[in-house]
Amino acid sequence: MSKINIIMYHYVRDLKGSRYPDIKGLDYKDFKEQVKWLKNNFRIIRIEDVIAAYDGQCRLPDNAALLSFDDGYIDNYEYVFPILDKEKIQGTFYITGKTLREHILLDVNKIHFILASAPIESILKDVIEQIDKYRTEYSLESADDLFKQYAIPNRFDSKETIFVKRILQTVLPENIRNEISSRLFEKYVGVPEEVFAKELYVNEDQLLCMKNNGMHIGLHGYDHYWLGRLSEEKMQEDIDKSIEAMKSIVDSDEWVFNYPYGSYNDAVIEHLKRRGCKLAMTTDVRVADTEQDDRYLLPRLDTNDYPPKSNTYLNIQ
Repeated sequence: MSKINIIMYHYVRDLKGSRYPDIKGLDYKDFKEQVKWLKNNFRIIRIEDVIAAYDGQCRLPDNAALLSFDDGYIDNYEYVFPILDKEKIQGTFYITGKTLREHILLDVNKIHFILASAPIESILKDVIEQIDKYRTEYSLESADDLFKQYAIPNRFDSKETIFVKRILQTVLPENIRNEISSRLFEKYVGVPEEVFAKELYVNEDQLLCMKNNGMHIGLHGYDHYWLGRLSEEKMQEDIDKSIEAMKSIVDSDEWVFNYPYGSYNDAVIEHLKRRGCKLAMTTDVRVADTEQDDRYLLPRLDTNDYPPKSNTYLNIQ
């Protein structure tokens, strides 16, 4: 069999008992239930099995599933790892190098917790005000024009939420994004960024513990950039820095990659090949097929596509 249900996770935590119950994530009780359901309905495989299948060394079982976890949150160690370890299941955990080596809070996570801390109407108003503030100096389009261009809802977020994410993730110049994200984080979250970063991300000792107990550790870039939108020089620098940052943890002969935001292009893929990458995960939504999908363009489904959240996976092929 060649098909794989690759399942994507981000935050897995005690949502109701946390300070941020509205963060877009999966409650750990639902995760525990989902793992048991997956064991009963799929054959959960290891990332090494997928590499071997692409190398022509094995065939995958029917109803194969693979678990992947993005961004390297402390949730991985506190909630996910104990469950997977108990059930004898491997997860692949994709780590952003900067969080591990510099203990810096990434803009992507500032945005997540800003959105989880206030009504979207208030945040949207603040973002538009900030656009207007910088518009003349940086020759920005008007907020109305930017909203028409980038406010496109997806399966899980409203157009307003997507607009805030896109503006603060990639549309504005990087220095402005950093400033606005930090300003709004201070306003709505109110925790020093360096303190929040240490509470949010997994550390090296925890990763090594997970790896030594059967988990697989992969790369997720260094700065969590939209790699497909960078200059080739900056893109290569980011990937190379991530390899260097993770060299004491990641297996040099079987390392895998996960595109931040699902952003890639041909130059990104070629550089991964040159550096010895074995597989790469996208955010394209469908069931993966080793006979149809390039090993550097593996699609995934979301945890919310499976019970106990939904049965959407049945309609996505």
